Amino acid sequence: AQAMLPLIAMGGEVTEATGDLALEAIEPYKHTFSEAMAARLRAKLGLAGERDEDVALADDWLQLMATERADHTITWRRLAQWSPTEPQAVRDLFLDRPAFDAWADRYARRLALDGRAEAERRLQMDRANPKYVLRNHLCENAIRAAQGGDFGETQRLLKVLERPFDEQPEHSAYAEFPPDWAQTLEVSCSS
Repeated sequence: AQAMLPLIAMGGEVTEATGDLALEAIEPYKHTFSEAMAARLRAKLGLAGERDEDVALADDWLQLMATERADHTITWRRLAQWSPTEPQAVRDLFLDRPAFDAWADRYARRLALDGRAEAERRLQMDRANPKYVLRNHLCENAIRAAQGGDFGETQRLLKVLERPFDEQPEHSAYAEFPPDWAQTLEVSCSS
């Protein structure tokens, strides 16, 4: 709203009334954003319907991933394959196994309330959680090759990213954890 003040004032002086108009204009955003975010997180978690505890479940999942420094893309995608009887693929991403287990127990109870087939949930999650994203190390590899006159890597990367939600076994290396050398990459907005 503050960035819009000069436009709202239409070249005139920004006054308290102008500020009030700006705040009034963005007031619906607070509610709209919260609803849209909750819906998106429910889709990413594979939840059907809407329940009061969904936002807390999603927030706790995000906090757990942040605390454990879990790779978001890989963790979300592996969560789609999770089940109470087969937790290992995602559980192994967490050092604090008791914290994961406590969250996963809540998640299992919430999924049970939906009563959906596991395959349906997995499909929903695979459509909401990309397997392939443009990672810094992938960009770096493409840039280095292009600087040497080879644009093949750029073309392959573009082809993979055209279908980020699809399984592409022939391109599985693009969905792996970043290599150790990539930990030192720094990217700025102007990169």
